[in-house]
Amino acid sequence: MYGVSTRDLNKAVSRNLDRFPDDFMLQLARSEFNDLKFQFGTSSWGGTRKLPRASTEQGIAMRSSALRSKRAIHVNVAIMRAFVKLREFAASHKTLATKLEQLERKVGRHDGRIRSLFDAIRQLMEPPTPKSRRIGFKA
Repeated sequence: MYGVSTRDLNKAVSRNLDRFPDDFMLQLARSEFNDLKFQFGTSSWGGTRKLPRASTEQGIAMRSSALRSKRAIHVNVAIMRAFVKLREFAASHKTLATKLEQLERKVGRHDGRIRSLFDAIRQLMEPPTPKSRRIGFKA
């Protein structure tokens, strides 16, 4: 993506670690890495000497300064735009989810009321049970 190998990217980041504080880049735990290997179907035959690093949005933005190439700058601009779109998308979905939840609650209340109304109508539709007449004489 940046036009350099992963090895060169990792070297550039390692040379500029002061630009990548802990909240910009973190190292994956062994269990997280194993989960990723399983999800991507990566062979377990190969080995990694070091656990991979994961970047936050700010860490990705700092990569262009570590790589110092025009392509890296253009790629990072595109990535930042994607993050902005993702945030906008998430925000719009949050309001939509809230509205849906309110609607579900309202419909749930209406369902209960409609159900009780149908029960009352069914009771009215049933013919009244005739009173049984006693057999015999009254004294």
